[in-house]
Amino acid sequence: MLNSILLLFGNLGTTELIIILFIVLLLFGAKKIPELMKGMGKGVRSFKEGMDEVKSEMEKPLEDAVKDAEKKDTDTKDNGK
Repeated sequence: MLNSILLLFGNLGTTELIIILFIVLLLFGAKKIPELMKGMGKGVRSFKEGMDEVKSEMEKPLEDAVKDAEKKDTDTKDNGK
């Protein structure tokens, strides 16, 4: 992923980046940019929380299956004595 980002911005020099930042500043204004960044941060945080939730939901059935298998294994060992 880092390589693709570097390829995207690899050909931009300092002058081009300054011009882009100046245009963004003109379009949104100095007061609006921090609000936009705050909103972006909240969106990224929400996305990560959602990904963690999906991951835990996918892993839960596997963990339950392992616990059930261990319980059956100990029950058979106890019944065999």
